[in-house]
Amino acid sequence: MNWLRRKRPLRSTNDLIRGRMRWLCLGMLVVAVALGVRLYFVQVDNHERMYGLACQKYITTRVSSGRRGEIFDVSGNLLVGNAPCINLVADPSLMSDRMRREVARVLAPLLDRAESYLYDRLAPTRVVRDEKGDPVLNEDGSPRTRPMRHVILVRSLSPEMGAELEKVARSHRFKGLFFREDYVRYYPKKRMLANVLGLTNRMPDDSLKGISGIERFFQDRLAPKIGRERYERDRLGRPLVHGSYEGSAGEDGLNICLTIDEPIQSILEEELDVAYEKWRPKAIYAVMADPATGNIMAIAQRPTFDPNDRRSIAPEAWRLRFLEDGLEPGSIMKPFTVAWAIDKGVIRPETRFDCEHGVWYYLGKPLRDTHEYDSMSVSDIIQTSSNIGTAKIALEFGADNVYDGLKHFGFGEYCGLPLKPETRGILPPVKRWDGLSVTRFPIGYGVLVSPVQMVRAYCALANGGRLPKLRIVDRTVDPETGEIRKEPQAEPVMLFRRPETAGEVVAMMKRVTQKGGTARQAAIPGFEVAGKTGTSRKYVKGRGYSTKYFASFVGFVPADKPAFVLLVTTDEPHGASYGGVVSGPVFRAIGERVLKHLRIEPDPARQAGEKK
Repeated sequence: MNWLRRKRPLRSTNDLIRGRMRWLCLGMLVVAVALGVRLYFVQVDNHERMYGLACQKYITTRVSSGRRGEIFDVSGNLLVGNAPCINLVADPSLMSDRMRREVARVLAPLLDRAESYLYDRLAPTRVVRDEKGDPVLNEDGSPRTRPMRHVILVRSLSPEMGAELEKVARSHRFKGLFFREDYVRYYPKKRMLANVLGLTNRMPDDSLKGISGIERFFQDRLAPKIGRERYERDRLGRPLVHGSYEGSAGEDGLNICLTIDEPIQSILEEELDVAYEKWRPKAIYAVMADPATGNIMAIAQRPTFDPNDRRSIAPEAWRLRFLEDGLEPGSIMKPFTVAWAIDKGVIRPETRFDCEHGVWYYLGKPLRDTHEYDSMSVSDIIQTSSNIGTAKIALEFGADNVYDGLKHFGFGEYCGLPLKPETRGILPPVKRWDGLSVTRFPIGYGVLVSPVQMVRAYCALANGGRLPKLRIVDRTVDPETGEIRKEPQAEPVMLFRRPETAGEVVAMMKRVTQKGGTARQAAIPGFEVAGKTGTSRKYVKGRGYSTKYFASFVGFVPADKPAFVLLVTTDEPHGASYGGVVSGPVFRAIGERVLKHLRIEPDPARQAGEKK
């Protein structure tokens, strides 16, 4: 058994080192394999999740928005703009209860708010409520709450007030208060065109949305585009110069230029103020249009409001009366049936009708004139505004032809102005007429029209029988690129088949403002004015016609080459009721000033004749 006692050979130091190295290499191999497996699961198998976590650290998304488009007149004068302002924002989670009380105490007198109101607004949590406003409850019956990280304490502070409050906040070392730049709509012309321009409301997402007028109808064009930018950032949140970038920044909304001429609009509104003060009516409105293009040059109403101060807006003040109100127009309706009958060859300007000494019974019902007229020509009937003469013309013309003529002039149809709501008025089909309708509708009773419908129809008379489509928006402008896009302008529709019809009707309407006419007070020295008065009693449902009136005058000047058509309607004037007395002088005052503004010179020969 000697071999059992044989000793194992001793290992050298080198052998020990080599063994250890082998074990070390084996261990490192195992670690490398494990690391490789781990890297595979991290970089390949679980790549998307890990990449997303990494992106949260150095890639950020920013939502941005441009500013709402502004509104201008036809010459580029600002009517609605954007004024810079400051919103005071708080993060209650960054404040202790003691600090919230101190913030409320210090800011309350500066903001003209109750201290308790500000303290409640700074509550760190809010009760969650459902659509009905009732609290949402947890399983244990307690109200569910949510943390408040963003509370707007005060909106639309002036930049000066914002800077003052920021100094106060710094001096008291208030945490969690932030001063965010924003903008608010402002109206530099105050009440001018307020009803047409409209208003906006702040929505829950902090955007502005039009709720009336141009602001509402052109919401899609005026609203800015929301931008989303995704980029790599540094530790301070700044975009890396050479980092990745996706998306686009917000863009400003389109600017809108109206057909309104600001100087003319100012003239119209100033004269309406004078008339509103003088006659103390329920309302008064005026519409002026270019008869060749249908462009609205000026449009206004009283009562109105200052959109910069919404607390002053009365419920009846902001309605678009000239667009949504229907009125029985009275005698300003008469030229259309007469014109249509002349164009069809049924009558001539010199055709005579018996006006029955001021009272005419038809189907047992009386129809009266203001004076006892005998036999008169069609031209005299228009000049004196004879109800009986016009009714007899319509009766000879026939109900179907009367209806056809009024429809061709646009009554009973929408004008299509980009404003809502709009009435189409009331012009029933012939099958719904009674026996008296053919004698009442042509003199402006029993039908309803809107002021803009009437202006459009008179544009056809002033424009040689061509009926235009009314426009109030001329163009849109991209504020970033300067690209201009004109609003479409439809060709006027020719109504008359005889080219001389319009001239014959205008010749009759000129006599209305001359000696013997019903609107001497609407005459403008040095110019021929073609127009028509209208005085209609107001109908009260269930009680019949009242003793309250619409007093209107509508005309165009110069009569043979009109610069504008202008309608003035006074609703329930006090002290007088006739259109020539109440609204005629308003037409004259506006017309004189507008003609001077347009640099249209009076006829010297006519001026000399008027002085004799």
